Amino acid sequence: MTVNSRTVLITGGTSGIGAVTARMLIERGHRVAVTGRDPDKLQAFLAEARHPEELLGILADASDWHATQAAVARTVERFGALDAAVANAGFTTRDHFTADAVPIADGDPALWPPMVLTNVLGPALLARAALPHLKETGGRLVFIGSVAGVKNAPGNLYSATKWAVTALAENTRLHATTLGVGVTLIAPGMTDTPFWHDSTTPPFALPIEPVARAICFALDQPAGVDLNTLTIRPIGQPI
Repeated sequence: MTVNSRTVLITGGTSGIGAVTARMLIERGHRVAVTGRDPDKLQAFLAEARHPEELLGILADASDWHATQAAVARTVERFGALDAAVANAGFTTRDHFTADAVPIADGDPALWPPMVLTNVLGPALLARAALPHLKETGGRLVFIGSVAGVKNAPGNLYSATKWAVTALAENTRLHATTLGVGVTLIAPGMTDTPFWHDSTTPPFALPIEPVARAICFALDQPAGVDLNTLTIRPIGQPI
């Protein structure tokens, strides 16, 4: 354990950006708790851990208040404190990748409620559960947004959920800064993750590592510095 090691909780941390960030933080000497709602993915992630004593896996749905509250409590119980929380859990529905479809007009409304709850309610629940602990440590809350949350797409409900995350990050910052807690919104552009379902990942998509490094950069800010927004696009993404 390094002198400046921190305890970080990452929702949706068993794959994609969350998983790469968790591994990167552990390699840097930090303690990490990850949540996931798929028990098989969670167990597979834990089995691959190189430093299992620094990693806690928690089966939890980010859109469930009691599960989120319990995840924060278990993290603090295991590691003694909470220095940062990363609201990473989020996804888009398959109908957003239907060729030539406009999701609001032609999508499947039955698919939308879990996306809205995970993408919008989930970060709010994490903020509610984590802020009392982050106040104690002078910690940081990181929201993973999207370029889709700063640039609209035609009739795209996923984009609307990420606009909500952008707003949530700012209105949380207005409150959290009075508690001595930093808030960072990280808005990645097109990134090579399972987000793309069965569609073709754009050839210029970012690898995950630069996004994970941006999260680490936000967490490494010294006391008194509130880094608020990082937008990361790959070269070749015009929007």
